[in-house]
Amino acid sequence: MPYDVRAVRDHFPALKAGYAHFDGPGGSQVPDVVADAMARTLLSPLANRGRVTAAERTADDIVTGARQAMADLLGADPRGVVFGRSMTQLTYDMARTLAATWRPGDEVVVTRLDHDANIRPWVQAAEAVGAVVRWADFDPESGELTEDHLAAVLSPRTRLVAVTAASNLIGTCPPVRALTDLAHEAGALAYVDGVHFTAHAAVHVEALGADFYACSPYKFLGPHCGVLAAAPELLETLHPQKLLPSTDVVPERFELGTLPYELLAGTTAAVDFLASLGTAGPAVGRRERLVAAMGAMGRHEDRLRGRIEEGLAALPGITVYSRAAHRTPTLLVGFADRDPAAAYEFLAGRGVNAPASSFYALEASRRLGLGDTGALRVGLAPYIEDDDVARLLDGLRAFLD
Repeated sequence: MPYDVRAVRDHFPALKAGYAHFDGPGGSQVPDVVADAMARTLLSPLANRGRVTAAERTADDIVTGARQAMADLLGADPRGVVFGRSMTQLTYDMARTLAATWRPGDEVVVTRLDHDANIRPWVQAAEAVGAVVRWADFDPESGELTEDHLAAVLSPRTRLVAVTAASNLIGTCPPVRALTDLAHEAGALAYVDGVHFTAHAAVHVEALGADFYACSPYKFLGPHCGVLAAAPELLETLHPQKLLPSTDVVPERFELGTLPYELLAGTTAAVDFLASLGTAGPAVGRRERLVAAMGAMGRHEDRLRGRIEEGLAALPGITVYSRAAHRTPTLLVGFADRDPAAAYEFLAGRGVNAPASSFYALEASRRLGLGDTGALRVGLAPYIEDDDVARLLDGLRAFLD
């Protein structure tokens, strides 16, 4: 059965406003089942987690259910799934925790391809303890980040390598497993930013070689929160700062304060919705259904990306910076003699949302020669259809006329 984008779109009330949303990399629209799950949770009897009262059991079941849902999505161990306010917050927390084990002269590697949320926390944590920051470059012409780029900055003093699984700016998907293998050979841990990648591909944390894998449900149809997945055995070795009465059990020792139960219920609903989009039958486990669904979504998005790329190639004065051989359906577009922000505003006036910025990938934008302002980004999502693509291309033609 082919991917039924019309049936998918029926679950997104926001689409009824008539806009074409190519802004998914900054945050996806939300299906009705996610909002319903959040509303039901808020209207249910709730208390702090426990197993004595019905309200306690409701809260506890929501948390354990969300851990299992994210474990199924990421191919991870639910005992190592940590929830937080955002990927940025979780990364800052983990950077501070790991930095407590570093010594002056130890080295941390970050890449110029990454979102700043996987750069600045490590840079600042390293500076606080006298560790050295090493920068892995990428090729601005091809958009590729290779093993050679990383190998050039590794040493026996490397303690951590922070790398993205997919650039939120130009879509590049580096060879993550090869990069994490290099990190491990140097004796370092690998922290992988999966925020953009998780929305477009089936993930298996262990297969990627990620010691830590961080992502954001609001990028894949869920609510605004963050998720960190790691082996529970690794988390047992780490001791974050926390309140004295709070539990020392993993993964709860990394979750500061009461969890937002409604957001976790929405996260589970988002994972279940994603699992429903594939061709695998309901008798198959959720992990298998998710893998099938992400494959179907990927084929749909890649087909639309091909249409957009063909349309852009026919337009004058356009540069497409998304050139890597393996990349997400995300295109960064520049104009020879026009301001990308003007294109953003022009398209918005025609009901097409495609923003212009550096999108917090500041180092990558500068490396591409785009400075801090960046360019126009066109990102695909599961609910984008052919009519949306036609509106985008028509809008760009009109803008350039």
